[in-house]
Amino acid sequence: MAAAEAAEAALERRQQEQQEEEEEKEENHDHDHDPEGGGEPAALNGVVVSEKVKSNNLDVKIPESELEAEEKGAEEERPRESDSNILDVSSDHPRDKHISIQRHLADLEKLADLREDEKKPCPLCPEEKFKACYSHKLHRHLQNLHWKVSVEFEGYRMCICHLSCRPVKPNLVGDQMLAKMGAHYHCIICSATIIRRTDMIGHISRHVNKGETESRFITVRAPKSSYEVVKESATDVQVLPNHCTPQKTDSYFNPKMKLNRQLIFCALAVLAGERKPIECLDAFGATGIMGLQWAKHLRSSVKVTINDCNENSVTMIKENCHLNKMKVKLNIKEEDDETVGDGEENSDTIEVTKMDANVIMHLRSFDFIHLDPFGTSVNYLDSAFRNVRNLGIVSLTSTDISSLYAKAQHVALRHYGCNIVRTEYYKELAARTVIAAVTRAAARCNKGIEVLLAVALEHFVLVVVRVLRGPTPADDSAKKVRYLIHCQWCEERVFQKEGNMVEENPYQQLPCDCHGSMPGKTAVLLGPLWSGALFNTGFLRRMLLEAVQYGLDEAQPLLKTLVCEAECTTLKHFSTHSPGDENKQEECGVYIKTPNTSAESYLVHGKRKSEEVLRSAAKRQRAEHSAEHPPFYYNIHRHSIKGMNMPKLNKFLNYLSEAGYRVSRTHFDPMGVRTNAPLAQFKTVLMKYSTPTYVGAQAEGPVHLRGEIQMGEVPAAAEIKVEEAELVEDGKSGVVAGVFTQSYPTHCAAD
Repeated sequence: MAAAEAAEAALERRQQEQQEEEEEKEENHDHDHDPEGGGEPAALNGVVVSEKVKSNNLDVKIPESELEAEEKGAEEERPRESDSNILDVSSDHPRDKHISIQRHLADLEKLADLREDEKKPCPLCPEEKFKACYSHKLHRHLQNLHWKVSVEFEGYRMCICHLSCRPVKPNLVGDQMLAKMGAHYHCIICSATIIRRTDMIGHISRHVNKGETESRFITVRAPKSSYEVVKESATDVQVLPNHCTPQKTDSYFNPKMKLNRQLIFCALAVLAGERKPIECLDAFGATGIMGLQWAKHLRSSVKVTINDCNENSVTMIKENCHLNKMKVKLNIKEEDDETVGDGEENSDTIEVTKMDANVIMHLRSFDFIHLDPFGTSVNYLDSAFRNVRNLGIVSLTSTDISSLYAKAQHVALRHYGCNIVRTEYYKELAARTVIAAVTRAAARCNKGIEVLLAVALEHFVLVVVRVLRGPTPADDSAKKVRYLIHCQWCEERVFQKEGNMVEENPYQQLPCDCHGSMPGKTAVLLGPLWSGALFNTGFLRRMLLEAVQYGLDEAQPLLKTLVCEAECTTLKHFSTHSPGDENKQEECGVYIKTPNTSAESYLVHGKRKSEEVLRSAAKRQRAEHSAEHPPFYYNIHRHSIKGMNMPKLNKFLNYLSEAGYRVSRTHFDPMGVRTNAPLAQFKTVLMKYSTPTYVGAQAEGPVHLRGEIQMGEVPAAAEIKVEEAELVEDGKSGVVAGVFTQSYPTHCAAD
């Protein structure tokens, strides 16, 4: 500080002397100046006019020797200032990267120009922080302080920088200014300077999630190989690095939804076996993976249309079609792009459209529609059922599990118009909530539904329904939407009876006696919910056949579980077709052709008389089929007895079956038991075959109970057992040879 003050005082004295000399020689040297004033400062007897002083409106002549020394020092400081200054992010041209961003440690050492005989300063530290030193010490300093704590991105290292790159408040002086000029990182993508290393890593991750992976400091453009190619079911798709974040990308691809895609493919393959060709729509294409799988495996059986409203997604769908050697048929509006004519259409042609999903479903009719938006799909149900063809299929995937699983109950009430609470059977409650919304949307279009499949897993709720045109099926489906009475004490539940008359005591419908023994209100009204069946056994069997045919390994165990759950049985082996008829499956009140039938279809379109004949035949055959699976399930751990060891789940299923009840496992809950037994009898069987904790590893056996809870008094169970025995005797005569002999690892219980 003292040296600087002395230099300023000397400069002031020199300026005063030069001003006096200038006044004396002003008249003699007028002709030596440039008349236009546009040239360089003129040399006046070894004295030049400094531009730095002219900026302060002072014309001061400084000797050339001092000015050269000043310019030389400025040249030495200029590289460091230019390196620390970052250009504006908005510039379109690539710029030089900051000196703290290097590929190798050797590149960083080149900046220091290491020589053994000279002391060199650190290029990333000011002299106040790190003084100049010899090469061996400077090498350790660069390696330990700068290189080891760097942040890596696409082959570059963003080393820590101690230069005065960050702006400092003007009111800070001395030590405060040095404290504010702390260590920081320079972002390779933008001009930001980040202090902490963890914050810098998060900052780069946010750039990647937004798709901003091209650095403006790198002169070479990022190669197209940065796209990641994902292969699933013999189908290749290219995705962006941020494909797992739906809010940040246009090409959303979730690998965890592979099971969902396989189930939808099996449903479409079953429909393609009934009539050919069928027009199918993937309303939300994203990467186009689902539509590509349909076209690649089913070929001429389907005419695939992939739609998306985002321009970037449509471009990526076209590229993925070419990647899988598929021809692209564009909509009529895009005349400038490549279009395949009607004469050139073949099995390897996919139509790609850029429309809103509601618009394309209003404009065209389809046999199969799949809805998979981000979140709820209730906004697209009216459009989906408006033009879907008779006996077509609508599948929808709902990923708003926070509302469906009763974590955000107000959102479920707003979207689905349904009141739900968190229960032990919350996943099945979510499936019935979605089906109720589908039923109401179809009824508004004078259409009814038949639920073919309802799956609720960790990440999604999948519902597949068949559409039945006409007011009568619509009325029948609407009648199955009811309210549910749920006891909050024992978690017993029952659907409210049909009818519009108000009951004096709705608690009488519950099998439990909690209202009489507990004070206050003990039950809550949930719904409206779908009260019908969640599965169609014949359709699930044919889906299982398609899964085996196309080698879909992940879907096969789940489909076997669903077949057992639909039939409510614990059998290890089951036939591929229902007993009594090898070639026909009864679904939705009509006979549907299966792959074992001849080329002729049992369904004659356009003839009402033939449909009535088939419907009447179906009604006569319904008595031969087993009853619907019981609604809801019980969690065995939720109703365990304190101080008792429960029996194994497979053994407990056998005990319930021996007691005369229908029983099966459920895919909704790995420890759930679907049964028609009341909760009281369920607990009775569980208590009977539980052992006290002190028995330890002894063999499981029945516990001697008091007379009022013995298992002899089960009149309802005896009737069900007799009915099942009759069904088994009738089914023995028509069992088909094709039997799956594979056992179920965890999904279906043992005998």
